Amino acid sequence: MKNNKIVYLAVATALGSLSTTAHSAGFQLAETSATGLGRAFAGEAAMADNASAQFRNPALLSYLADTQVSAGGIYVNPNVDIDGTNTNTSGKKTATSTDDVAHDAVIPNFYFSHQLDDRLTAGIALATNFGMETDLGNDFTGTQFGNEAAVTTFEINPNLAWKATDQLRIGAGIRYVLGEGSIGAKSSAKVGSIPKGTTLKYMEGDDRAWGWQLGAVYDINDKHRVGFNYRSEVNLTLDGHAEGLTYNKIAIQKGQLTPKDYLSGNHYSGSMDLTLPATAELSSLHQLTEQWAVHTSLNWTEWSSFDKLEADIPSLSSDPQMVKVENWEDNYRFAIGTTYQWDQQLTLRSGIAYDTSAVSDQNRTLTIPETDRTWLSVGAGYEMTPQLTLDAAFTYVFAKDAPVKEPRDGITSDKGGSDFGGDFEGETTGNVWLVGVQASYRF
Repeated sequence: MKNNKIVYLAVATALGSLSTTAHSAGFQLAETSATGLGRAFAGEAAMADNASAQFRNPALLSYLADTQVSAGGIYVNPNVDIDGTNTNTSGKKTATSTDDVAHDAVIPNFYFSHQLDDRLTAGIALATNFGMETDLGNDFTGTQFGNEAAVTTFEINPNLAWKATDQLRIGAGIRYVLGEGSIGAKSSAKVGSIPKGTTLKYMEGDDRAWGWQLGAVYDINDKHRVGFNYRSEVNLTLDGHAEGLTYNKIAIQKGQLTPKDYLSGNHYSGSMDLTLPATAELSSLHQLTEQWAVHTSLNWTEWSSFDKLEADIPSLSSDPQMVKVENWEDNYRFAIGTTYQWDQQLTLRSGIAYDTSAVSDQNRTLTIPETDRTWLSVGAGYEMTPQLTLDAAFTYVFAKDAPVKEPRDGITSDKGGSDFGGDFEGETTGNVWLVGVQASYRF
């Protein structure tokens, strides 16, 4: 890892733990506010409840008067299990399983907005929408294909919105993303002189990179609104080190190590490219009565940009070293929610959403057991004073049971793992609980 991490650590410490587990497709996080969580994040690019709206569409800032601050966090409790059978090189089958491979996490956020004049509003968002952490444990006999994976990101996102006409608002923002990542695999059985649990591959690194977002909102009339937002991809080059038998073997072939050092824990400086994909959202808001509103969202994520992970280790080779083939595909999220204004102070919310998987059954892996998800959400907001509003929300996510098989058919680089514990075939199951709270203050 880089030694100079003062900025990253200062911000991460201020906002709390950012070791997160993905609950939208891939390692994407939808959990950007408790307000949105209560409606399953339906209508996010068209609804301006508070300063948190800018993270999903900067144009929504133009609906916010004066100066506003919003801050909160979402506690995530994932329950992801993997069960299956491991077949060793001699054909012996052994049942194996691992529970709770994804870790609990708190996802914090902070948002600020300020109305500059009748047409311009500025804001800044401190949040994240990409992160994950899985650990398959030491007893699971499938770790030869991957025993852990993690992505941690944090985003500083200044935004500006312009009220072009009474109906059209336009917004733009700059994204400064700080990221860390790691992925590893260990032998799941003793093979010759190689002990069980020996690191086969491990790579970690960190980087900072820039991106941008653009958004627009159009009021069809005083009861109907549509919003659109696009967030660019962000290309991280995670600079750090690699270790494990895979890299020691290359070093021995190049004469940098002797055969007796095969099991050594040598570190090799290098980097790994990681693309945070582009996203787009189309939302609508429909005020049916003075009390009832319905809102919808269609989200797209360009997960096809996440096709493989390769390590660039100059001391070992001028060619990239394959870490993991991913072969992901673009995914879609569909959400519909309702808001009911109970009285002047109390707002009730609910929503349902469906997330399609970013991987096919053929390309699902043990380290990221990605599958379809269904969200059920409820939430409420209470206006404590004309300036202060408190929000709370609860969501239950059903993850579809899905098959996992490694080595995968047609993926040559997977097959090397079989020599250190055999083949795995099984199923991943799971669900996720989320609880969010948020406070918003208007000056």
